[in-house]
Amino acid sequence: METIIKNTQDKLAEITDFKYIDEDTGQLDQYSPHFTVKFPCALVDISDVDFTNLGQDHTKDPVNRQMGNGLIKVTIANMKLGNTSFKAPIGQKNIGWSVWQTIDKVHKKLHGSYVAANSGKLIRSSIHRIKRDDGVQQYEVYYKLDFKDV
Repeated sequence: METIIKNTQDKLAEITDFKYIDEDTGQLDQYSPHFTVKFPCALVDISDVDFTNLGQDHTKDPVNRQMGNGLIKVTIANMKLGNTSFKAPIGQKNIGWSVWQTIDKVHKKLHGSYVAANSGKLIRSSIHRIKRDDGVQQYEVYYKLDFKDV
């Protein structure tokens, strides 16, 4: 699991928009004017992993092998500083909507990529908006991942 998180972070680091990339340990759970992250940020977590047994491989040491199927959650957050109302100047709108450009870059970087040996490709499955009242735009993008745990 550690390798999956590290390799996902490495791929996200290729996107120059981010000022902070880390494992998600609840950094955005604090509603405070003094966040522990710099914006825009990406936080990576693994959730909801299910395993099925594949049996033993007798050609090697007898070890129970398993197939894992789980979700990689990438939280993308930015402090909304621009006005996106209908009559706002286009420059302000572009700043306010920049989080969507970043989400698109994450999709292009992660969807269909490999993040570990013995794994399938990351496949985007959903996006969830987290409503906040502190000016932070927060979206969770989920990717499915199948992998063999040997």
